[in-house]
Amino acid sequence: MSEIRIDEIASSISDFLEDKTYSKIAVLVDEHTKEMCYPLVKAHIPSHELIEIVSGEEHKNLETCTAVWSELTKEAFDRKALLINLGGGVIGDLGGFCAVSYKRGIHFINIPTTLLAAVDANVGGKLGIDFQGFKNHIGFFQDPNAVLVDPIFLNTLPDKELRSGFAEVIKHGLIADKEYFEKVGKKGIQQPNWNAVIAHSIEIKRTVVAQDPKEGGLRKILNFGHTIGHAIETFYLGSAHHLLHGEAIAIGMICEAYLSKKLLGMSEQELEEISDTILDIYPDLDIYKEDFTSILKLMYQDKKNVNNFLNHSLLYEIGRCGYDIAVDEKDVMDALFYYLKLKD
Repeated sequence: MSEIRIDEIASSISDFLEDKTYSKIAVLVDEHTKEMCYPLVKAHIPSHELIEIVSGEEHKNLETCTAVWSELTKEAFDRKALLINLGGGVIGDLGGFCAVSYKRGIHFINIPTTLLAAVDANVGGKLGIDFQGFKNHIGFFQDPNAVLVDPIFLNTLPDKELRSGFAEVIKHGLIADKEYFEKVGKKGIQQPNWNAVIAHSIEIKRTVVAQDPKEGGLRKILNFGHTIGHAIETFYLGSAHHLLHGEAIAIGMICEAYLSKKLLGMSEQELEEISDTILDIYPDLDIYKEDFTSILKLMYQDKKNVNNFLNHSLLYEIGRCGYDIAVDEKDVMDALFYYLKLKD
């Protein structure tokens, strides 16, 4: 598993590069991280190329990869080169995918600039791009050579982006640590110590991934809220009702908490606790009943499915999660309507 450092970014970069010699270095950014984050690291990285892509999940595709590969080729990057991915989940996923596939693999490190990337997307070695509208449809398992985390980058985020990443923090508590869920849930995105929150979430994910690196079993619990959430995110992607990843996952977690009560016997009290906590932090997220059939169809592309069953990761109780739980279409529709009822 890759080294993960939570430290002042100048020190982390210096320490990482100290004993290494790279033929060339490139930094991958989007228009936002180029403006807000690149100035914080530029002086600490030796002579390098800057590669810019367009931000947004809708650009996490082969066309963007081709643009990155073209830049690396144009600048004659060889297999002793390094790619630094400076950005959120899209940059980390796509940049890592490009690095692993370019000339059969060059080194890459991630510098996450969003909460989502710091606590989840950059941890665990999943790389991928979207294909024909399906999220992370093509990809690899490959750890970066390092993940360098500095909470200073959270200061560059609007509340909407910070709140999106916070959904994964909530998820970590729900699947593995009830006390953590209750603690972070009370403060929402007004956390007094982001270093501690990020470190604890990373530790939860690393502990799970260490036991199941390639998602053969236990690692699937990290997908709580994602079977329904990914389908919601995919359906509204590019529309006027576009939802950020964490926003869709927040809805998915409420829906799958409902399924947890119905199918695994989680208590009504815990269902209400989960629903109330999430709605307090995400009060303004809507889905529409006329879209439910289309959302349901998208769930059949979820990577946890086997033999056309809709497999979910669900909670026995807060802090204890199961996986490979088959859910029928009626129960999924009931879960979506449960969320709709809460919003009325």
